[in-house]
Amino acid sequence: MSEHSFSILLSILSPFLTAAIPSIPPNYALAAAVYRLAHGAGYKAVGRRFGMDSPAACRAFYAVCKSVNDKLGNLFEFRSDMARIVAAFGWISLPNCCGVLGFGRFGIDSAMLGPNAALLVQALVDSEGRFLDVSAGWPSTMKPEAIFRQSKLYLGVEETRELLNGPAHELSDGNALPQYILGESCFPLLRWLLTPYVRSNVEDESFGVSEKAFNSAHSRAMGLVGTAFARVRARWQLLSREWKEECREFLPFVVVTGCLLNNFLMKCSEPQPDVNEECLEELPVFEGEMDASGERIRDALATHLSRVSLRR
Repeated sequence: MSEHSFSILLSILSPFLTAAIPSIPPNYALAAAVYRLAHGAGYKAVGRRFGMDSPAACRAFYAVCKSVNDKLGNLFEFRSDMARIVAAFGWISLPNCCGVLGFGRFGIDSAMLGPNAALLVQALVDSEGRFLDVSAGWPSTMKPEAIFRQSKLYLGVEETRELLNGPAHELSDGNALPQYILGESCFPLLRWLLTPYVRSNVEDESFGVSEKAFNSAHSRAMGLVGTAFARVRARWQLLSREWKEECREFLPFVVVTGCLLNNFLMKCSEPQPDVNEECLEELPVFEGEMDASGERIRDALATHLSRVSLRR
């Protein structure tokens, strides 16, 4: 983090930090928290570096995380910046797309959750890797569909109707595409959530041209989620390590902090970490009933994408 970005962040968080931990200067608290996030350092090492004891370093870290969640929450811009999001996806031949939805995995040492225990984080990202919506803290033993249907994103579309209610986009063949997002195959196919074509069994014939075009575009888009999580882990090494069971309840809070700071640093035009695309969590393919309107919309988009690919 550059000195300029640090100064901007400090000016935003200082009032909260002064009230929350008056015994620690806000600049020391923020510097200590950023250092712990970036290097994965323990509280003892952080305390030595910034002239405080371990309990004070712990208080500073969680005060900063809380202030980032409270004061920078507006940087999840799904509700407020839809025109920019849609326009940017349009440039990569995905008309009226409003984001890409997938899961990240953060390991924990937990006997309760069994081997390879983890917390899952459902994230929606834009075409540049900004986080638009994050739902963190779900145990890896939970089915992806159950996580999805309990998330604020799902409720905001299906129940309150506050999201994805913008104008449809008319394709050249006259079909209309409502606002939609792309999602992994572990999600149900819905009118607003388009998942890839999946063969029901290995004996099925190969996909047609339009299905292949859709799955190819879908796969590239899903890479945006993997890259976004890879950048968060690269920048904040604390999130790359396995967490202990006793710290499990705090991990979702810290993951959201890392995602918000990722967006903040993008807004400050900080250079992004050089990363390889992260492989997303391998999750079981959704086996429930497909939504008929979702199938029609996916087919229309697939036909459009096949025409676009032929013109290249």
